[in-house]
Amino acid sequence: MKQEFTISLFTEDHIGILGQITIILTRRQINIDSITASESAVKGVQLLTIVVKTTSEMIQKVARQMEKLVDVLKVFVHTSDQIIYQEIALFKVTTKGLMSGNIIDHVVHAHHARILEVSPEYIVIEKTGHKTEITELLTQLEPYGVLQFVRSGRVAITKQVKELNSYLKEMDEANRYKPETMEVLN
Repeated sequence: MKQEFTISLFTEDHIGILGQITIILTRRQINIDSITASESAVKGVQLLTIVVKTTSEMIQKVARQMEKLVDVLKVFVHTSDQIIYQEIALFKVTTKGLMSGNIIDHVVHAHHARILEVSPEYIVIEKTGHKTEITELLTQLEPYGVLQFVRSGRVAITKQVKELNSYLKEMDEANRYKPETMEVLN
């Protein structure tokens, strides 16, 4: 059964890694629902957060394949209950539509949104939350003239205590003390 997974992929900061990741997902016919890229807490390490819908078996195969890539340091796969996540959305709505009556105050406060800019032609509203909350606000704003709408990909942190720094140290220790194997060529 398909379910939603969030892949947290820590990579070295090199060109082309996103293309390699996309190829892995495309070959398995997995669509990307959301993707964000950012710096991580570790200098020189980038974080790709990718949201996909697939089966547990398939996500494990994909994660193992991603970890084999040279520039990938570590891949974590989480379900939505194992992470804390948010998205951000911006709505550009006609000023005329929202200024009639007390609608703007009601909509903004009811959805815990905030106004970023007001002009005679438009109002820009920002909403941070889950996809369903953002979609709900979009639905409520549509009758008032949505001029533009944009939503970011998911940003997420884990609920687990062990952080990437610990994994990197463990990997370094394992590589440092790994016995060297020597082959004799005849």
